[in-house]
Amino acid sequence: MLSVSDRRQAGAGDGERPGRAGLASRVGLAGPAARGGRPARAGRDRRRDLLVIAVVVAVLSLWPFVAPNPYMLSAGVIVLNYAVFATGWNLMGGFTGYISLGHTAFFGLGAYGTALLVVNTGMPSFVALVVAAIGTLVVAIPVGFAALRVRGASFVIVTIALVLVLQLVFQSWHTVTGGSNGLVVPRPFPDLLRPEHHRAFYFIFLGLLALALVLWALVNHSRFGAGLKAVREDEDKAESLGIPTATLKLVAFTLSALVVALAGGLYGLWFGDLDPIFQFDVVLSAQIVLMALLGGTRFLFGPLLGAVVIGVALEYFVLNYGQTQLHLVATGLLLAIVVLFLPDGVLTGAQQLVGRFRPQATSIRELSAEQLRDEQTATAAGGPPVTATGGPPATSAAEPTARHAAPAAPTDEQEGPR
Repeated sequence: MLSVSDRRQAGAGDGERPGRAGLASRVGLAGPAARGGRPARAGRDRRRDLLVIAVVVAVLSLWPFVAPNPYMLSAGVIVLNYAVFATGWNLMGGFTGYISLGHTAFFGLGAYGTALLVVNTGMPSFVALVVAAIGTLVVAIPVGFAALRVRGASFVIVTIALVLVLQLVFQSWHTVTGGSNGLVVPRPFPDLLRPEHHRAFYFIFLGLLALALVLWALVNHSRFGAGLKAVREDEDKAESLGIPTATLKLVAFTLSALVVALAGGLYGLWFGDLDPIFQFDVVLSAQIVLMALLGGTRFLFGPLLGAVVIGVALEYFVLNYGQTQLHLVATGLLLAIVVLFLPDGVLTGAQQLVGRFRPQATSIRELSAEQLRDEQTATAAGGPPVTATGGPPATSAAEPTARHAAPAAPTDEQEGPR
């Protein structure tokens, strides 16, 4: 299946997939003994992630105060929009391994849905944003039900077809969408000048990014998220264990569509002019996938890191080379480099690099030559082996029986990869 690489993290083994029992323990189907401290550990990890999210959001909130000019502030808004989009995509692509190039369909539906509600009904802008996002979620249910019946390249083709169909529909429907002439969206803050307008939307996008990150963290540390990871590891094996893979994938697909629709609707309110060529653009989908892959789909802040790198690079190319399409060439080259050399992302590569310099645990006893000689002599004479302290090893009354007993069956946690 064409999916995000399933290689192990550094130090996690030799790269083999988990066995049946190991996969069961991962998704919470193992016995109580194997699940001993998992809830407490998950709670600690969840609190840690929420704390880190708060710190990152606090740091990002400083940009409007240090941006040298309105253009750089607007670039920050675009990067945050990318970050929300990529994090929303990662709710589906990162957890399940299904690569979707059709999420711009939900981005465009959120944008046009918000704009049409504001223009045609006079609905308040942010109420229209929420209503349009919910409507997009409803549309995503039958779309996901149909698309998720296939895997791999077939799934990718189905998602691309969805984008192309919607692009043609919104281009041709002049009386409603404005067609290629575009659709002007009333500004929610008409009294604000451009710098204040950018600043207000920067903080709104930042709040939406925080919500998307919190949602990703909660899913990551839940049984729902564990089930999605089982789909990513081995979907057929997960089904054989009784995991409702079809339901889990559909829920992840719709949640992802909801977040992406919110990003699209908010973009429409900020930019104020919609064009179906951009809103339903397959190239934009590829760039979003590249952002998630570059940072690392298995990390909370992977899509954010990728959005910052790619977003800044795209703005640089457009600013210095104009509409020469050179940024598309650079995007293609970078995508090839990431897929070939960093399939698990920059953060995974950094983790593996750090792991090389960590002291490795070992189970080999370090003995001096004299201690080794004494132990060999004692063993040859039929006596007990000599320990590093010079005396016989401590034994219990039950040890002789235990030595000759059959080994106990390993638990799921002990079994690990087969």
